[in-house]
Amino acid sequence: MIKIRNKKMAYRIFLQVLADALIITAAGPLAIYIRYNLFFEPQAIEFIENIFHYLPMNLVITLAAFCVCRLYQGIWKYASASDLANIIVACLISTVTQAVGMGLQGLHVPRSYPFMYFAVLTMGISVFRFTYRIVGYLQQRQRIMVHAGKKNTMIVGAGEAGYTLLKELQSSRYIEQNVCCLVDDDPGKQGKYLRGVQVAGTRQDICRLAEEYDIDEIMIALPSASHATVQEILDICSQTSCKLKVLPGLYQLVNEEVSVSKLRNVEIEDLLGREPVDTQVDSIMDYVSGKTVLVTGGGGSIGSELCRQIARHEPKRLIIFDIYENNAYDIQQELKHDYPELDLVVLIGSVRNTHRINSVFEQYRPEIVYHAAAHKHVPLMEDSPNEAIKNNVMGTWKTAQAADRYGTRRFVLISTDKAVNPTNIMGASKRLCEMVIQMMNDHSQTEFVAVRFGNVLGSNGSVIPLFKKQIEEGGPVTVTHPDIIRYFMTIPEAVSLVLQAGAQAKGGEIFVLDMGKPVKILDLALNLIRLSGLKPYEDIDIKFTGLRPGEKLYEELLMSEEGLKGTENALIHIGKPIEFDEEEFLRQLAELDELSRQDSPLIREKVMEIVPTYHMTTQQ
Repeated sequence: MIKIRNKKMAYRIFLQVLADALIITAAGPLAIYIRYNLFFEPQAIEFIENIFHYLPMNLVITLAAFCVCRLYQGIWKYASASDLANIIVACLISTVTQAVGMGLQGLHVPRSYPFMYFAVLTMGISVFRFTYRIVGYLQQRQRIMVHAGKKNTMIVGAGEAGYTLLKELQSSRYIEQNVCCLVDDDPGKQGKYLRGVQVAGTRQDICRLAEEYDIDEIMIALPSASHATVQEILDICSQTSCKLKVLPGLYQLVNEEVSVSKLRNVEIEDLLGREPVDTQVDSIMDYVSGKTVLVTGGGGSIGSELCRQIARHEPKRLIIFDIYENNAYDIQQELKHDYPELDLVVLIGSVRNTHRINSVFEQYRPEIVYHAAAHKHVPLMEDSPNEAIKNNVMGTWKTAQAADRYGTRRFVLISTDKAVNPTNIMGASKRLCEMVIQMMNDHSQTEFVAVRFGNVLGSNGSVIPLFKKQIEEGGPVTVTHPDIIRYFMTIPEAVSLVLQAGAQAKGGEIFVLDMGKPVKILDLALNLIRLSGLKPYEDIDIKFTGLRPGEKLYEELLMSEEGLKGTENALIHIGKPIEFDEEEFLRQLAELDELSRQDSPLIREKVMEIVPTYHMTTQQ
């Protein structure tokens, strides 16, 4: 019995039966024609009439024999010797039953006819059936020739975005992808075809299909999926050795911008265990339009992204102030190219230089200041604690005083979670910066605020670029401790928070982002190795080096005494400033300044005196 599962299968079987019936009908006369050396003599015509007289019975019996021998159930694209054997048996049954039936009915044919009929019928049915395989083989060879040198590709998502992406990949002769299969969790799409490419499974089949189709690259076209869904799929994909690319987001669909050019490589930030922070920057950026904005440390990772975001919203003038000329030059050239109408000023100098910073404020009178200039590397600052105080604390103090003196409207300090219960001089110096901001806000018309966030993925000197470099060099990847955890943000998220703080500032706040669950550095290393198409501990080893001076296993975002209150954005909170004696603090700052100028070994003890939550580690 043939089980017909769908209309397509029924239509295919109907065409096969029809073709078989034509071959069976033609096989008898053709056998007689061959028997008589390709001439129709009068006696041959009589034999053909006898064959047609028996034809209805022959058709029924032969087609039934074909069914019994499963000639309508095979996948002829993959026909083999066993299928040929079935054809021979079915044709033999047809030949024998025809000879017996015609003999019983007194319908005479030449004695050689059954042999001729068997040969013709077997050849006709075989050629017809194996044509599937021949055509399939030729198509495969053609695909190999067409796709030679191209990457076998899987697209995850068979919706509108997946379809548009597939269409572009297939239609462009300049693209180097050969889409082999699609993956989608929708049960209604399983087994169906999109532009000739099969939806071959769900997300659970990704690893199997990657191996089966020898996939080189996986493209994820799920712009409307939640971050958790995309992360789960990325976790599955990272178990393969395929290169990963992802379509960024839902707005690509809304703006009809789905294309290969919108795809980007999957980065480690895609595997963070939380939704991206949406601070709706565009809706709150009107306050920079038409204003003079100064970004100190504007050539750094955070500073340069601040400049990009600000430049998009038409400030009256954007001033970049940085001590590193190469960084300043790079962002200058980028902004000149992207925003030719922007009034851009790039200045070289140090925030430690009182005269220089005052002259900048006096000449340009910035209305908004983002203070991102700072030393940030924990181990380096442990070896040069006086430099951390000079640049971070004194630089902030001098810049804040200049902002107050020359009428700046808002001053936003970039701080860090390492300022909470610091165990290193860098974190303690940033806590001192926060205290400077709080003090200045109480005695100034300028609105002074601080923005505190965790580690920034991809920033200069951060762990991800280090891991990537180590992987490129063949390893090992170095992790300080198997249990070390950190809160992480992407650079755009960090900048969004800073801009949000600038928009919401009323003065004196420490803005804190709820960054969800912390991430194990070891997990980041493992995922980055997998995303590089390599296997941890096999292709790339991981080495644990031990905690560095001033480093702790975990970071905190708030000191216990600070407390929190909410803002309009549920992921952004405000920490209550800590009370301290401002007059005493000013005296201590002066002493700290003097000690740092003398490169005194007593600098840490003085910092501990000012910041009671700072505790030096025994490693120092």
